[in-house]
Amino acid sequence: MSRPTPLRGVHESLGATLTDFAGWLMPLRYGSESAEHNAVRQAAGLFDLSHMGEIFVTGPQAAEALDYALVGHLSALEPGRARYTMIVDAEGGVLDDLIVYRLAPAEFMVVANASNYPRVAAELTGRAKGFDAAVEDRSERYALVAVQGPRSVEILGSLTDADLEGLRYYAGLPAVVAGREALVARTGYTGEDGFELFVAAEDAEPLWAALTEAGAPHGLIPAGLSARDTLRLEAGMPLYGNELSAALTPFDAGLGRVVRFDKPGDFVGRAALEPLKDVPPSRRLVGLVATGRRVPRHGYPVVVAGDGAVVGEVTSGAPSQSLGRPIAMAYVDNGLSSGLAVDIRGSHEPVEVVALPFYRRKK
Repeated sequence: MSRPTPLRGVHESLGATLTDFAGWLMPLRYGSESAEHNAVRQAAGLFDLSHMGEIFVTGPQAAEALDYALVGHLSALEPGRARYTMIVDAEGGVLDDLIVYRLAPAEFMVVANASNYPRVAAELTGRAKGFDAAVEDRSERYALVAVQGPRSVEILGSLTDADLEGLRYYAGLPAVVAGREALVARTGYTGEDGFELFVAAEDAEPLWAALTEAGAPHGLIPAGLSARDTLRLEAGMPLYGNELSAALTPFDAGLGRVVRFDKPGDFVGRAALEPLKDVPPSRRLVGLVATGRRVPRHGYPVVVAGDGAVVGEVTSGAPSQSLGRPIAMAYVDNGLSSGLAVDIRGSHEPVEVVALPFYRRKK
C-alpha cells in the first residue's frame, strides 16, 4: 500500500490525480500537465517532495565517515553549503545520487531518492562503523516543499526575512517562513531558480497554504510528478532508475566529475572506479530530439537509420513544451552522433543527437 505524504489531504482537496511512486502516494498532476510545466518556466510551481529521504550524519568524524562512504569530498564542504554526489557499491555501480548539506561542522544531512533512502541509510550506517559518527534516518519527521520558477524569490521573499538574494546555488540556511522553522535550500531539479523548504511534517499544510496565497498574484500553481519529470528532462538531469543504476558507474553517466580521487583516504568503490577515469565508456549519455511527432520512451531501442542495427537505448523521453518537439535521453555507442533513429513499435523514427541540456534558463 502506498504511503501518503503529510500533504495528502491538500492534494485530494485540489483534485489531484494520485499515483504510486516509489511506494508513496504522490500527485501526478492537478489538471493540465503542460500548464504546470509552463507555470514553472514562466512564473512558479509548488511541489510536494516529501517522499525524499533525510538522513543525518553527526559527530566529530562525520565528515571523514562521509568521505569514505561517498565518492565526493564532503570534508571540504563549508557549513551552509551543499554538494551533489553519489553512493556507489564496491564495483562502482551507482546505488543513488544524493545532495549532501553541511549544516554545521559536525552535522550533515544526506538527501536521498525515495526509492533508495532505506538502503542508503543502511549503507551509511555500515560504512560509518569505525568512525566517531552516528547515522540517523529522520525522514519520517520531515516534509519537503519546493517553489520553482523565475518568480520564486518574490513569492518566498514575502514570507521570510531570510536573505534569499544572498543565498548561493547549492547552499542552505535556517529561516522562519510563514512563522514556521525551515531549512531553506537553493538547488532544484527543474532547470529554473527556486527553493526547497525542509520543515517538520506537521508544518507542511500551513506552509503550503501560505505559499499558495503568497504565490497566487505571481502565477504560482501546484505541480505534480509529470511536470517535474518533463522539466528535469529538459534540464538534462538524471533520474535514478532511468539514467542511473547499480549497473552503471558515474563515468558511464558522464558524471565522473563527482568522483574525487584527490580527497584523503580510501572510499568505497575507489579501486573499481580509478582505472575508469581515463578510459572512455563504451556508451555515452546523449540528448535526442525527434524530427517527427512520435515520442521516444524509456526502453525503446536506438538504431542506425537504414540498417536498423541497435546501438543504444532510450532512458527517458517526453514531449518538450519548451522545444515544441519530443525529446529523450539515451545511452548510445560512443562515437555515434548522427544517422540515428528510435525504434517506436517497429517504426524507425529519425532523431537528432544534441548536447545536454535541452533547455537553459535565462539568467
